[in-house]
Amino acid sequence: MQYPQLNLYIDGQLLRGEGRQEQDVLNPATNEVIGQLPHATQADLDSALASSQRAFAAWRTVSALERSQLLRKVAAGIREHAPAISRNLTLEQGKPLAEALGEVMSCAEHAEWHAEEARRIYGRLIPARDARVQQTVLREPIGVCVAFSPWNFPFSQAFRKVVAAIGAGCTVILKGSSDTPASVLAIAKVFHDAGLPPGVLNVVSGDSGMISEHLIRSPIVRKISFTGSTPVGQRLAALAGAKMKRSTMELGGHAPVIVCDDADIDQAAKVLAAFKFRNAGQVCISPTRFYVQEGAYARFVDRFVGQVEALKVGDGLDEATRMGPLAQRRRVAVMESFVEDTRHRGGQVLTGGKRLPGNGNFFAPTVLAELEDDSRFMTEEPFGPIAGIVSFKSVDEVLVRANSLPFGLASYAFTTSLKNAHQISRGLEAGMVSINHIGLALAETPFGGVKESGYGSEGGSETFDGYLTTKFISQLS
Repeated sequence: MQYPQLNLYIDGQLLRGEGRQEQDVLNPATNEVIGQLPHATQADLDSALASSQRAFAAWRTVSALERSQLLRKVAAGIREHAPAISRNLTLEQGKPLAEALGEVMSCAEHAEWHAEEARRIYGRLIPARDARVQQTVLREPIGVCVAFSPWNFPFSQAFRKVVAAIGAGCTVILKGSSDTPASVLAIAKVFHDAGLPPGVLNVVSGDSGMISEHLIRSPIVRKISFTGSTPVGQRLAALAGAKMKRSTMELGGHAPVIVCDDADIDQAAKVLAAFKFRNAGQVCISPTRFYVQEGAYARFVDRFVGQVEALKVGDGLDEATRMGPLAQRRRVAVMESFVEDTRHRGGQVLTGGKRLPGNGNFFAPTVLAELEDDSRFMTEEPFGPIAGIVSFKSVDEVLVRANSLPFGLASYAFTTSLKNAHQISRGLEAGMVSINHIGLALAETPFGGVKESGYGSEGGSETFDGYLTTKFISQLS
């Protein structure tokens, strides 16, 4: 099976290079060129904007039942084409094929969830003070939306934005990562095959700076959704704010993990090791800062390191692989810099800490210890296969340390004490808290952060909030 031809998708049509600037797409396991990605021109962006605006006039009036039926067709299409989509995802992003398949299949659930929730976008009547007056609240689609999605979960992160916008009655222009374009284009193909009218979804690719500036500044665009780094999100939010455009921002994290003395240490080590090194740690909600209470510290470290050293690193298409390469070569050098800084400051490298041989972007699963709270690793998001473990004495103390950073996306705790669980879950400054298991990012649950990790939620009953406006109508009969 060959890597697919890459295109733009504008007004229901697939557009090839046709003289447009193109860039190489690489397989991170080998750094071989596997495709050529066309860059959208400003004329392409203007065409996408015009088609989105035209389509919105009709799509906003389509009944919730019809939108729901289309989303169910999308769910069926995802399940039918999941093997091919997953293979291409692994080729361009690097994660193990089983993880890629899990990512793609989860989106069928998201499509079905949004199909159901789209039928429950309700307004309300407010009892009036005058019997001759009727007071009505309507929830209406906001308009043309622009979505920017990242490379680490190229199918699911983009899909959650698209399905919420379309389910709400909006139209959307999607710009995914240039590193993983086949996964993004697959979304357009699935919706196209399900019968989505032209212009309701457009997919563009290329120069991120030019595209974001052009689209966000356009008076046609009414809503921006972005998933990515905090610095880029801050710039886009400022650009949107200058025009008073609504935004949803899912930005960086540096998730703390609190492991108490009374936790099931063996289970905690097993669960956390598997989740930490999923997608080579390139996960915004990946547990990174491990705080382990003194009485359990030695045992947890021993069990955790044992789990990590058993991981097989390799090409994601190899069935035996449990951790693939980093998505970009430059990220390997960043991992090395974290290890170097740790050693320079007197910390320990318990396992890993080095790049692996071969042409791919492979870095050994790494565990650091004896870290200072102000060290580079404990203050900067690594976004890679490195975990840092430190000890703590009391829950009061560890909450202060866990909350010391400007991030507030995901957090985790392991304890068998209801008192500890209550104090930790209320005390952590994060948009999501998971205790004694990993229970985040499900279709029916809200996903989002606080502080500099962003605002707004995707998923759950909150999923349409960012794509709807509230209109109050007061009518005297």
